[in-house]
Amino acid sequence: MNKNGKLSGASLAPESIHDLRAELAKKIARFIGSSERLITKVPGLLLVRRTAPSAPCSGTYTPGVIVVAQGSKRVDLGQTTFTYDRSRFLLTSVDLPIVSQVVEASEAKPLLALALKLEMPLVRELISRDEVQVRDASPDTPAMVTGEITSELLSACCRLVDLLATPQDIPFLGGHIQREIIYRILSGPKGARLRAIATSGDQSHRTARAISWIKDNYAKPVRVDDLAQIAGMAVSTLHHHFRVLTRMSPLQYQKQLRLQAARGRMLVDRLDASTVAFEVGYESVSQFNREYSRYFGQPPMRDIKALQEGKLGKMSAA
Repeated sequence: MNKNGKLSGASLAPESIHDLRAELAKKIARFIGSSERLITKVPGLLLVRRTAPSAPCSGTYTPGVIVVAQGSKRVDLGQTTFTYDRSRFLLTSVDLPIVSQVVEASEAKPLLALALKLEMPLVRELISRDEVQVRDASPDTPAMVTGEITSELLSACCRLVDLLATPQDIPFLGGHIQREIIYRILSGPKGARLRAIATSGDQSHRTARAISWIKDNYAKPVRVDDLAQIAGMAVSTLHHHFRVLTRMSPLQYQKQLRLQAARGRMLVDRLDASTVAFEVGYESVSQFNREYSRYFGQPPMRDIKALQEGKLGKMSAA
C-alpha cells in the first residue's frame, strides 16, 4: 500500500510472462518427478521431462498443443522444421508423422513441457460462438504451426496443472480451463488453420477426412481417386491441399505411418521384419527393408537392436 492506504500500481500488476513460465516449470517438475512422461488424470493432459538432448526420433503427433516451460525441441514435418521452446508453442491440427528431437535439456535444467490433446468437438463448439473471432487461414499454412506463448496462455496452463493437486476438481474445472486454452489458441494469430480444419465444408476439413482415413487404414492399398471421393474433392485439389497440410503426398504420408507402425511392432512385440512387413501392408519384404533403411538410416533388425540398447532416440509421443 502507499502512504494514503491505497494499493500501489505495482501490487496490482499481473504476473510477468517470465514469472508465469518459471511457475509452470516448477509445477510440471513437482508432479512429474523423475519420470520422462506422465499421463495425468486430467483428460488429454501429458507432462514431459527430458534431461539431455536426444537423437532424432520418429512418431506421430495428434491434434494438440505443446507448451514448453523450459528447454526446447524441434520437429521435422516433411522438409519443414519447427522449433518450439519457452517462447513458442507447437499446435498440431491433424495426425502428422514427424521426426522430433530434444535440442536443449540438461540434468540441471531439464526440458519441461505439457501436451494437451485437442478434441475437435470442443473446438467446433467454441468456433460456433459469436464471441470467438478467428481470422482466415493463409492458403499455404500447414496443419502444424508454432505461435507466440502469451501470459494468458501460460496462466491457463498453470491452472490446468494445478488441478493435479486437487483431482476432485478435475471433472468440473478441467473442461472450463481446456476451453480457455483452446480459446486463447483460436483467437490468436495461429488459430486460423485449426478453425478451418474443424469447420465442416471447408477444404481443410475435407482434406482432414482423407488424412484420417489413411491413418485408420494405413495397411490397406490407397487409391487417390477413393480418397478424393471421401474428401468430396477433385483429385488435383485433394493433392494440393493434402500437401499443404501435411507437407507430403498421400502415399508418402501412408508410407511413413506404415514404417513407424512397423518399428513400434518390432520394438514392443518383438516381431521379425518379415512378419511385420505384411502386417503393415507391404507385399514385398525386400521393398519394406529398402524403404525402412532409407527412412530410419539402417536395416530393420539393426535399427531395433540399437533402439533396445539405447543407442538411438526413442519413438516420440510429445
